[in-house]
Amino acid sequence: MNNKTVFRGVFLLVILGAFLFRLVLLDLRPMHHDEANQAVKFGNLLEKGEYHYDKNDHHGPSLYYLSLPIAWIFSGTKFASINEFTLRLVPVAFGVGLILLLLLLKGGLCREAVVFAGLFAAISPSMVFFSRFYIQEILFVFFILGAIASGWRYTRNRSPGWAAAAGFFAGMMFTTKETCIIAFGAILGALFLTWIFQKGSSRPIKPFSWTCISHLLLGLGAAGVVSWLMYSSFFQNPRGPLDSVLAFGTYFGRAGEAGLHSHPWYYYLKMLTFSQYGTGPVWSESLILVLALVGSISAFSTKSKEDLSPLFIRFIFFYTLLAFAVFSLIPYKTPWNLLPFYIGFILLAGNGASFIIKACKNMFFRGAVVLVIGFGIFNLGMQSYKANFIFYADPRNPYVYAQTSTDFMNLVKRINDLALLHQDHKQMLIKVITNPDETWPLPWYLRSFGRVGYWQKVDAAGDLAEIPVIISSIDKMDDLRPLLQDNYQSEYFGLRPEVLLAVHIKRDLWDDFLQRQAVR
Repeated sequence: MNNKTVFRGVFLLVILGAFLFRLVLLDLRPMHHDEANQAVKFGNLLEKGEYHYDKNDHHGPSLYYLSLPIAWIFSGTKFASINEFTLRLVPVAFGVGLILLLLLLKGGLCREAVVFAGLFAAISPSMVFFSRFYIQEILFVFFILGAIASGWRYTRNRSPGWAAAAGFFAGMMFTTKETCIIAFGAILGALFLTWIFQKGSSRPIKPFSWTCISHLLLGLGAAGVVSWLMYSSFFQNPRGPLDSVLAFGTYFGRAGEAGLHSHPWYYYLKMLTFSQYGTGPVWSESLILVLALVGSISAFSTKSKEDLSPLFIRFIFFYTLLAFAVFSLIPYKTPWNLLPFYIGFILLAGNGASFIIKACKNMFFRGAVVLVIGFGIFNLGMQSYKANFIFYADPRNPYVYAQTSTDFMNLVKRINDLALLHQDHKQMLIKVITNPDETWPLPWYLRSFGRVGYWQKVDAAGDLAEIPVIISSIDKMDDLRPLLQDNYQSEYFGLRPEVLLAVHIKRDLWDDFLQRQAVR
């Protein structure tokens, strides 16, 4: 058995492990309000074929359009028929796909580094958690890595195909999330710094030629075409491409005025190095960070070899450093925003693991290093298991952020049980009177009901006297009590930590429900 066969076998096991971690019990965690918001937006595209980019809210169109094939295959064309499993298959596919992209880094990273990087990406708690999350982030990371990998392949043979591929991935970055401007800046900055620090390399960066300029234009053209098609909703919304540029003004303002999402500069660093909340477990991905440091140092201390390029590793180091610095300095922070720079740490860690093992010539020391790294990998795997299957909705998990409570699913069950008893069943009238930040994920979970209305004020909701079910924010109770009197039974369910929703059930429907429960 040769080295190539071993490499392929081990890498295949890594892919299978990554797929297993991401796919099992995919619908276990209640839908986060951001996921629900994306899902409802997608539902409009699925059922009506309509999508218009909103420069003031949501992100780019790629998530919605890329969800269509999976929805068609697994759930059809009705919004009510899709479920959490179907939607989350999209980030699962891209979460596994980005590991496959590592194969394109041959020559930049050695085989061992590719395997280690793939393994770290496969089991990292943060990478797994957000690969099971129906938001744009893991797609964004996939496209970043795709652009970098295509760019790297282009430097190897100056092929117009790789130039076009790099442009395609860059265009998809732009159509996925507005933070692409940070990634683009980090990539350009890293290219410049790599050029500055190429001294001593046996394979320096080749100067640009007219052919390279034509290839650059080809890449820019590919990026432009992809962006135009997506943001114009495939020619249905001519203003979309302009709005995609104007949106940066909105997001620049949001980044500076973070509000509840404002966190200190070390927020991401603390999350990755050491986190413990209350009586919860200790969370740490320090193994990856330490090995990334080793991998970074090695980039400036080793010479070019046939199977690796210090210049490429230096580029990854500079990209990671710049992206990490910008994301850390921006006040607006959420856990998933660490992924665009964390993929760089993972690549560097793969190189670091390979470097430190090869550097140990003594078999005893090499065995000890392998044992320590192996224990660290096992620890990462256990943390990933806890994060995704035990503490998946627990605020003691650092990656859980404003997560919908598991108690909310009792509210959903109650509504569905009541609908079975009501004469109108799924056409039962439901009025939701909540604050804007307490509405979601109700529209997702009530998607199969035909008559649901949403209001922010009690007096705007009209007559409430004969409504079978009313859902309200707690602070609406003072206005609701005089209207409900003794004609309704109220129950309370957790929406998120320290946030409750009230469900007011018409007395006759409540009595029917109690009678049914007594029979059981």
